[in-house]
Amino acid sequence: MLKKLMLASLFTCSVFAAPHKMTFDSSNVCQIDGQKLFPLSISVLPPPDGKTPEGKSAWDELSEGGLNFARIAPTDCTGNHSWNDAGFDKAEAYMSQMAPKNIHVWMTIGQDLSYTLPDDAKGIAELKTFINRFKDNPAMAAWKGADEPLWGNMNTHGKRPPSSIATVYKLVHELDPGHPVMVLEAPRGTAEELAAYAPYLDVTGMDVFPISYPPGGHVAKWPNKEISSVGDWTKISVEGSRGKPVWMTLQIAFSGTTQPGKTLRFPTFFEERFMTYEAIICGARGINYFGGSIPVTLSERDKPLGYNWTFWDRILKPLMAELNDKSPLHEALIAPNSKLPVKVQDAEGVEYVVREVGSDVYVLACKREGKTVQVHFTGLPASISTGDVLYESPRKIEVKAGAFTDWFGPFDVHVYRFKR
Repeated sequence: MLKKLMLASLFTCSVFAAPHKMTFDSSNVCQIDGQKLFPLSISVLPPPDGKTPEGKSAWDELSEGGLNFARIAPTDCTGNHSWNDAGFDKAEAYMSQMAPKNIHVWMTIGQDLSYTLPDDAKGIAELKTFINRFKDNPAMAAWKGADEPLWGNMNTHGKRPPSSIATVYKLVHELDPGHPVMVLEAPRGTAEELAAYAPYLDVTGMDVFPISYPPGGHVAKWPNKEISSVGDWTKISVEGSRGKPVWMTLQIAFSGTTQPGKTLRFPTFFEERFMTYEAIICGARGINYFGGSIPVTLSERDKPLGYNWTFWDRILKPLMAELNDKSPLHEALIAPNSKLPVKVQDAEGVEYVVREVGSDVYVLACKREGKTVQVHFTGLPASISTGDVLYESPRKIEVKAGAFTDWFGPFDVHVYRFKR
């Protein structure tokens, strides 16, 4: 019996310790070992052994709330932008907490190594060591490569052309083909300029943080200073990705609200919800929320815990409840876009996407800034007579001849579910 238990234990450990493979389907939906999921991620993390104010494990709380990805970076581990031995050890401590909770890691390669050139023998050797150290960890899912290379190339001192990220992409694919390379950009440039980097990445996207005083500081060179700039840049990212997946990074807090001389400002639930849904509607297949443990953002209660649990409780947790794998919307988030001929009339500033899951038809719609409007949708199947407005219960929508009408105020989001 003891021998059987030992063998069973060894088998369980070997299964648990197996590295996972991350891929994408034809609609750019993320798959871990073939299982589809909608990535809900955070970056700038609680401590590896973090606790909630109630004394619960941070990773239990985040995982149960819907978090399924987290970015580990040297700035989380050492306070610097490059790795050292202490940072590696801390990264592994994070991963040991995340793996049992099915929180998948995208590991930041860091600025020192992300721009390794093909003639840099020392850099290539260090990069190989780095990749080999983490690639078989059961928490590992993807590599975070260069950070905002187009913006760096637009600055005369940056010199970050597309060729500067090619070596890392090639080496990761040689040593660790089961884990893709993610390269995220700043809200700068054109789709054509972004497309030049697309051959050297598997996932792209942008960090867009429009909530600050004055508004739109992070998108200073873009004419739209409203939170709908998230949709603008998501569309540009999708066009520039050349068909590859786009994940957008939205703000909890960032340097434009936390550095000396800046006014601290957080998104409200209403603002964060709009930005999240607008990104999804405009093509994002994953969402990351940045800045949850920046020290100056932490209340007296949260400061000893190293994470903004106040923001989590008030904003992110209820928002993730609408999107996580237990939500009524989850299957639509991992479905391809529908080919139903749904159209809108009198829809100034309204954006929408249609998804189908079995006999259900979902319409996700949001309204940019501007006037409150009454919008007329057409093109639903004629067999539909009514629909639920998810997260606005008990409100329902009446459908006649495949059409319905509803009101949208500035930054409203409505999520409709219709049964054939």
